[in-house]
Amino acid sequence: MTEDHGPDEFGRRLQRLRHARGLTQRALAEPAYTAAYVSTLEAGRARPSDAALKHLADRLGVDTDELATGRPAHLAARLRLTLAEAQAELATGDVELAARRFAEVLEHAEREELTGLRPAALLGLGECALEAGRLDRARAHFEQAERLLADQPLPARAAAVRGRAVTHLLAGELRYSCYLLETAIDQLGAAGLHDPDALLLLYSAVIGPYMDMGAHARAAQAAELALALAPDATDPALVAHLHRSVARTLIAEGRTAEADRSLAKAQELYQRLRLTGDLAKCHWMRGYVHAQADDLPSAEAELRTARAMLATRRAELFTHQIDVELADVLRRMGRRTEAAGLLTTLLDAIGSERGAVHAAGAHRLLGLLAEDAGDSAAAEEHWVRALSLLERAGAAGDLADLCRLLGDLYRRTGRTELALDVYRTGLGHRAAPGTTTLGPAPAAPVLPAPLAGTP
Repeated sequence: MTEDHGPDEFGRRLQRLRHARGLTQRALAEPAYTAAYVSTLEAGRARPSDAALKHLADRLGVDTDELATGRPAHLAARLRLTLAEAQAELATGDVELAARRFAEVLEHAEREELTGLRPAALLGLGECALEAGRLDRARAHFEQAERLLADQPLPARAAAVRGRAVTHLLAGELRYSCYLLETAIDQLGAAGLHDPDALLLLYSAVIGPYMDMGAHARAAQAAELALALAPDATDPALVAHLHRSVARTLIAEGRTAEADRSLAKAQELYQRLRLTGDLAKCHWMRGYVHAQADDLPSAEAELRTARAMLATRRAELFTHQIDVELADVLRRMGRRTEAAGLLTTLLDAIGSERGAVHAAGAHRLLGLLAEDAGDSAAAEEHWVRALSLLERAGAAGDLADLCRLLGDLYRRTGRTELALDVYRTGLGHRAAPGTTTLGPAPAAPVLPAPLAGTP
């Protein structure tokens, strides 16, 4: 229930405090005011001036904000401290404790009308829900935060937009995730709001869905623009996240050594900031880099490290995504039974609504394992399921690769027409590399010119 700060409620509060201290109206009023003035205030027929409020608060021995609103003294400061503690807990691993603290801040902020704290608490709750794989709940928190910030400049809403886009990405809605992020980037440019932190946040976030859609050229462009923004950014966590995101584009271009160096920079920053969730994702991507270079033992070690770190945070959705990468490494190492068990457990836990791209990846690998075992029927079943998931998500790069696998299977089993149909589907998705069906890429931001004499 929201506190009523009108004159009637103020009058009742003033009278309660006066009686509790055993003061008469005259004793409270003097020497600056009269008993009649105090009587008028207590009856709710007038509001006190700032000077009168300070006088009355001093006489009653309370804080002026507490007298004016009924809030305990320094409540806002205490809640900001709780908010900071919640953010620290989220960064270092205790997601459940972080969620409880964010919820505590939100409850008090709503009850006491501390509107400035509500969006930050909602953003924190959204991040906690994301870690736990509760995408609908996370999206609701991000949407509510965005509504509360509707009258604020777009940079203030960037984190909420990014959070909402990530929920759609993890649900397999790649195009809509791109649409949200591209729209925000364009709006920042149109409004002339060159905010390095907001732009860096949005550009780093859009690299992931671009890569999943096979739009590698657009992802590379976003990475270059984000790197150009990095020197002006004020948040080191954003810069670390940037290096992690850029590594994806370097891997896609076959530049694994550069990707590893970028990840090392990110890892150093995350260790310094003690952001264990993001540090785990660095280990995850370094595992992927090692796998691309056929260093499978190192890949397994990095992926298991990442998995263990995320498991302690109960970040199930991200843990399942790592399992897909780990299963591929195990298959390539000849540990097929272990890989199949990991993927089957994963599919029992993850639904298409919570990660179509990653469920498709699991089916793709199970198809490869079935083909290795000579079971073409099982391989076909898994690849058809994966194809359906990827078509719905619009993951063009993965879809083209899967069409090749399925087409080859049809051709080997004498179904030439089916093979041709599947190959055509794959070619359709590879016809325009580096593009999406979203229309033009966002306009590049106008970067500040370097100072004279700088390199």
